[in-house]
Amino acid sequence: MILESALLDVRPGREDAFLADFATARELIAVQRGFRGLELRRCLDEGLGSRFLLQVEWETLADHTEGFRGSAEYQQWRTLLHPYYEPFPAVEHYGEPVLTAAPATAGPAGAQRG
Repeated sequence: MILESALLDVRPGREDAFLADFATARELIAVQRGFRGLELRRCLDEGLGSRFLLQVEWETLADHTEGFRGSAEYQQWRTLLHPYYEPFPAVEHYGEPVLTAAPATAGPAGAQRG
């Protein structure tokens, strides 16, 4: 599995229109070979409400870089979304996790803390 990641800086004041067009664009990517899913998250930090994090899961790197980017649907994706970005985002691809973590447990059942 490959994780595509991009920070999308949307032109201020265009966020609602971007989200509406992204809902349409989502259907263009969802039909691609190797597409496994995506998440789009809005930044919550002060002054960064126009920034979004896009993460897309692909079966292989080629499914994104050759398949989707070479498709007619990608041309529609570009037309819908690329005018919103300033600056244009860098897109990066990541492999399988090299380290994971989960919350620590409280310890064995019935253990008492002193």
